[in-house]
Amino acid sequence: MSTAPVRFWERTHNNGELRESDGDATVTLNGWVDRRRNLGALLFVDLRDRYGKTQVLFDPDVLGDEQYNVAKSLRDEFVISVQGTVRVRRGKEAGKGDTGAVEILATKLMLVTRSKPLPIVLEGKEQAGEELRLKYRYLDLRRQDLQRKMIMRHKVDLATRAYFDERDFLNVETPVLTKSTPEGARDYLVPSRVHPGEFYALPQSPQIFKQILMLSGYDKYMQIVRCFRDEDLRADRQPEFTQVDIEMAFASQDVLFPLIEEWVAQLWRDFKGVEVSTPIARMTYADAMEQYGVDRPDRRFTLKLSTISDLLEGNEGAPFTAANALEDGTIKALFVPGDVTRMSRKVLDGYTTLVRSFGLGGLLWGKVTGDSASGAAGKFLSAEELASVRARFAELNGHDASEDGVLMICAGKTKSVNDALSRLRLKIGQDLSLYEEGTFEFVWVVDFPMFDWNEDEERWDPTHHPFTSPLPGHDGLLETDPGAALSDAYDLCCNGLELGGGSIRIHDPEMQARAFRAIGLTDEQAEHKFGFLLEALSYGTPPHGGMAFGLDRIVMLLAGTDAIRDVIAFPKTQRASCLMTTAPSTVDLPQLEELHLWPVPVAGLAAQGEDETLDGRG
Repeated sequence: MSTAPVRFWERTHNNGELRESDGDATVTLNGWVDRRRNLGALLFVDLRDRYGKTQVLFDPDVLGDEQYNVAKSLRDEFVISVQGTVRVRRGKEAGKGDTGAVEILATKLMLVTRSKPLPIVLEGKEQAGEELRLKYRYLDLRRQDLQRKMIMRHKVDLATRAYFDERDFLNVETPVLTKSTPEGARDYLVPSRVHPGEFYALPQSPQIFKQILMLSGYDKYMQIVRCFRDEDLRADRQPEFTQVDIEMAFASQDVLFPLIEEWVAQLWRDFKGVEVSTPIARMTYADAMEQYGVDRPDRRFTLKLSTISDLLEGNEGAPFTAANALEDGTIKALFVPGDVTRMSRKVLDGYTTLVRSFGLGGLLWGKVTGDSASGAAGKFLSAEELASVRARFAELNGHDASEDGVLMICAGKTKSVNDALSRLRLKIGQDLSLYEEGTFEFVWVVDFPMFDWNEDEERWDPTHHPFTSPLPGHDGLLETDPGAALSDAYDLCCNGLELGGGSIRIHDPEMQARAFRAIGLTDEQAEHKFGFLLEALSYGTPPHGGMAFGLDRIVMLLAGTDAIRDVIAFPKTQRASCLMTTAPSTVDLPQLEELHLWPVPVAGLAAQGEDETLDGRG
C-alpha cells in the first residue's frame, strides 16, 4: 500500500455534470477557483474545469475553523479539491447554467496549488490585447469560450475521420521530412547533419505522396495532416496549419463533389444546426472573376460586378481613355439599387479612399435618380450610356432597369480594378446589411486557368500546382498558348472564403513532362526535381484526383469566429513568431557547426549587445 502523501482527492464528478437528481449524494470535485463571494458567515466559490462550473458552499459550522480559514484564503485560479454533499437549489436560490439547480456543501477542502495574480483577465469586458493573450496563451486557453472552440475542433476531427472511414478511405501517414520542390510558397528547410550541405523540407502538402499512393493501389486515401508554408501571413493564415487531405483513384468532379458535399453538409448540420442545400452550385473561374472580382465569391448577397468597357467604346473621358491605353486595362462597375440617401457623401468619399488603396486613381460614382446621375458618373456618361449600363445591371442583379441607385465605376489595370471592386462590394454588403449573419452560401469554382504569368521572372507559373490535369481538349495548348489552357481544378468556397481546393491530376508521364516544360523547366531540371515521380507514373497509374481542406478554416466558420487563431491551441503571430515560447530564436554555435552551417552577421544585433554570430542562418 502506498505511503505517498495525498496531493488531491480523485474526483467523482466533473464540474458540469451534477444535476438535481444527484441531491444528497456525496461527491468529490477538483478544479480552479473561478469566482468567490464572502458573505461573512458563509463563503461561496464557483469551481471551474473545462466541463463547466459548480457552486461550492463553505460553512464554518460544517468545515471547522481551521479548514474555513483555508477557504477564506482562496483566490482566483487557486486549484483545490473539495468533498461534500450535493444540495438542491430551488426557486430564487437556483442559479443559471446546467449546474444551477445544485450546490456542494463542502465537508473537506484541500488547497492543491496557489496562483499568482493573473496578468490577463479571463472573462468579462476587460479582455487583454492579443499580444498579451498570446504571450500567456496557457492562461488564455482556460477561457471557456476558447475551450468550447478547442472541443469543437476535436469533435470535427473525429467526425471527419469517421465519415471517410465509413467510405473505405485509409488513413496513411506521409513523411514530414521530404524533398524541397519550391514551385509554390517558400519551403521551411531543415539541414541534414548526416548529409552535409543538404536539406530536407517540411511539406507544404503531401501532394506527391498521395498521388504515389494511388498508383500503389491504395485507391482511397485520407489524412488530417500538418503542413508548413514560409509565406507572408494574413489573418486567416498560419505558417503551420492542418489540412484534411483526400485522394481517390478513378475520380472525377462528378465522383468527388457529392462525396465532399455530403461531408460538409453533415458538419454544418451537426455543429451549426444548418442544412446545406445540395448539390452545391458550380460556377466557372471566369464568371467568378467577372461578377465578383475574386475567385472565392461571397454569394450571400446578389450584388454583382460587370465589365462595361464595351458599353463605353466611344467615350473619350480621361479615366476611360487612360484605362483603354493600358496593356491590361478595363472599365468595371458596381450598381447598388435602392434609396440613394443610404450613401452619404462622407460614405462615398470613404469608398473612394478604399479604392485608391489598390493603386487606382479613384472611384467614379454617381447617384442615379430618374434618367440622370450626379457626380463623376453623370459627368462622364451620356444619357444613352447610362441607360445601357443600368439595363445591364438590371438583368444581372434582377431588379428593374428604372430603379434608382448608386453607380460606382473603376478604371485601370484589370487586377487592380478587380481587387478594389471585390473589396468594395464586401464593404457595401456589410454597411447596408445586405445579408443575414449566420447564413452560409457555398459554391464550387471550376475551370481555373492552368497557368498564371509571372511578370518578374517572365515565365508561366502553375495556378494550383504543376500536377494538375488540363481540361479535356486543352492539353494541345500547353505548347501553343499556355495562357488559354484551362485546368480540371476546383475550389469549394463559403462566404468569401476558400475552404478547400483540388484537381484531377496528371496520370500520364509524357503529359506531366509537357506540363513541366510549360512552366519553364528543362527536361534535366524536371528530372532533378521530379524524376522519381515521372518514373513512378510510368508503371501503370490510374486516373486520380483529390482535394485538401483547411481544417482550421472550417472550424473557424463552424465556431462563428473570424480569427483563425481562436481555433488553434498555440498559434503564431502575423510575423510567424510564438510569443509564449519566443520561437524562433537563436541557437548555439556548436549546434550550427554540427549541422555544417556557418553563421552570418545580422544587422542590428551587435548594436543591441547580442552575439551577431548566433543567428542560426547559413
